[in-house]
Formats: sequence, structure tokens, C-alpha cells
Amino acid sequence: MAVVVTPWWRNRRLIPWLVQGSVGLALLVLIAFLLGNLVRNLTAAGLLLSWGWLDNPAGFDISETLLPFDAGLPYWRALLAGLVNTLRVVLAGLVGATVLGTLVGVASFSGNGLLRRLARVYVELIRNIPLLLQLLFWYFVVFLALPGGAEAIQLPGVVLAKSGLYLGNPELVNGVWQAPLRLTVEFSALLTGLVVYTAAFIAEVVRGGVASVPGGQWEAARSLGFTPAMTLRRIVLPQALRVIVPALNSQYISLAKNSSLAVACGFTDLYSVAETTLNQTGRAVEVILILLGSYLLLDLLISALMNGLNGLVQLKER
Repeated sequence: MAVVVTPWWRNRRLIPWLVQGSVGLALLVLIAFLLGNLVRNLTAAGLLLSWGWLDNPAGFDISETLLPFDAGLPYWRALLAGLVNTLRVVLAGLVGATVLGTLVGVASFSGNGLLRRLARVYVELIRNIPLLLQLLFWYFVVFLALPGGAEAIQLPGVVLAKSGLYLGNPELVNGVWQAPLRLTVEFSALLTGLVVYTAAFIAEVVRGGVASVPGGQWEAARSLGFTPAMTLRRIVLPQALRVIVPALNSQYISLAKNSSLAVACGFTDLYSVAETTLNQTGRAVEVILILLGSYLLLDLLISALMNGLNGLVQLKER
């Protein structure tokens, strides 16, 4: 009996490996070409990659940072302080945007017609205005226009003044507000802008997730005597998380990247510190690589955490 030999170009197991290998080889060649071109250009300009400048004194101050810093400390410490400021904004923004976006998304299903319309107006208005313009609005029109001193907006345990947001029983001492916790105007404007903007997109994610739950779930809960709030909290939202969590990943990553617009509010985040460092040292390639690597790692971390959460909320088949 004759044995039929399949030609290699018709081998369904071999062809995919050959295609993948060819594409991978082409990518390696392209990367090698780009890196070689970069090295040649830097060599011609006398700017070979060097990281020794990171130990030089920065020579500039950072107006707001959780890490102690002064002009005599090295550049790497300045970049680290900027990174901490970025993480501070991102973490607070993720929490605030999630809470506000969830509330607005749930309000879209409210029995109150006015509340539903307000939620829709908020989403459509905020999503269609560029974030940069919103940050400028919050900084220049809202926060910098606040009164100061005794005329500041005073609430129980909170004071909102032109000099910042004071929390924890603020006191006015010699015309200056003092409190255990103070958020600067720059940080407050940036955080408010990011939260309000991202929450509009998260609200649509939540609305889509809730709408994906079959209407029979609501009717069954109503027949058991559940209130709308109990139905939403105990029955609908747990099921909607399967749709909500994957979409939240993109919104969280967008918020982390949008935090680089902090320069519009005068807040010294990683991008702002890196820009000052670049202007002083002229090490454009190194600074850009640090920026790219930092934001890439931050986004990958968010993605990994959200993928883990997504695995927990998905239904497990038996």
C-alpha cells in the first residue's frame, strides 16, 4: 500500500509555525535596524546613552511631594518623587471615579425621571468635552476663584479655600488655615478633573453591565419582596460584574495615562519632573525611556490586577 506524503506547503501543523517564525524574525530584524539607527545617530551627535547623570544634583525643588526632597538631591530622587505623586493621583482617581461612575450608572435606572435625565446629561456632556479643557476649567475657573482666609467655604471638618482643601477640624491661625490634612489646589483640581471625566465613561460601563442582566431577575426579586436597592445590590450588580470588570480595565488604564496632563494644573507629577530634567540635562532619549517604562509598568500592573479580578467574578462552569 502506497504511503501518501503531504507536501510541506499543505501541512496544517507546519505552516502556522513557519508563518509565526517568519513574522517574529521580521520583527527582530526591524527592531535591530531601529536600534542600530538610533545608536548611529546618537554616536554621530556625541550623545551615547548614559545614566551617570541620574546621580547629579537636580538643582530644582518640587513644590509638593510625599517624599522629602530638595534641590541638592539627585535626579533619580526627583523622578522617584514625581512617580510617587503620579501614583498618588492615580490611586485616588481610581477610587473616586469608580464610586462616582457607579452611582451615575445606577442612577440611569432610577424610577425618578429627573435623576435619570440628569445622569444622561452628565454623561453626554462630560464625555464630549476634552479632558485638558476640563482640567483648565477646574483649576482656573473653580479652585483658583475660591475665597481665602475667613471667607473660605467652611463645612463640618472641611474647609475649601484658595490655598487648598483642609480636612480634619481645620483652624484659622493668623489668617492662614491649618489642618492635619491639606490637599493643594493643584492636586485637588487635577483629581477632580480626572474623577469627573473618567466617571462619565465608567457610568456607561456600569449602565451596560446592569442592562445585560435579564429583566426576569428584577421581576423575580420583586416577587420575593426585595426593594429596588436590595435587588440591585444583591442580585443585579453581582451578575453585571462579569460585563463591567473587563471594560473597567480600559478606563482605569486611560485614567493612569491621562494623569500625565497634570502639567495643566501645575501639579508636579512624573511627567512634569521628567520635563524639567530633560531641559536641564539634555538627555532626551534616557528621560523618554524612563517615562515610557514607568507608564508601561503602571498600566501593565493595573491590567494584571483587573485580569485577576475578572477571573474571580466570572462564572465557573461545573
